[in-house]
Amino acid sequence: MPTAAGEFRLRPVRPATDLALLTRWMNDPAVDAYWELAGPPATTARHLRAQLDGDGRSVPCLGLLDGVPIGYWEVYRADLDPLALHYPARPHDTGVHLLLGPAEARGRGLGSLLLAALADRILARRPACEQVVAEPDLRNTPSVRAFHRAGFDQAAELRLPGKRAALMVRRRAG
Repeated sequence: MPTAAGEFRLRPVRPATDLALLTRWMNDPAVDAYWELAGPPATTARHLRAQLDGDGRSVPCLGLLDGVPIGYWEVYRADLDPLALHYPARPHDTGVHLLLGPAEARGRGLGSLLLAALADRILARRPACEQVVAEPDLRNTPSVRAFHRAGFDQAAELRLPGKRAALMVRRRAG
């Protein structure tokens, strides 16, 4: 996906080659505050394995900007996720989780740029999907702000297991 920052793409995580990098990112205190996956590589591996061995509803991906790892993304069927019990889900809703890994990538507007590009792509490639959703922790104001800047609206505040979240929704235009 071409963006103003460069060519952005997602590729499925490869634990054999990506685990050390993802573990390093998960151990960054700014990331751990919301992901709660700090610890040894086995902690990150368990999180990845649950998705990789699952039913395909969630795909863990490495985000690359001009070929350089920039973040970790999860793209999932929100309508088939426990999240759907907390909002008026529509068939084929697609959810997004993300973290920008390198600290220097944060706070520059890059997250909103990449979120907008991914949401555009999801809505273009999945005609049955009417909306892209996310549920960042309300305390994570930079994340909530990035979703707003990427064209998402805050539809509700949700009480989810372990957090109060902003339900962010980017609807198909039209």
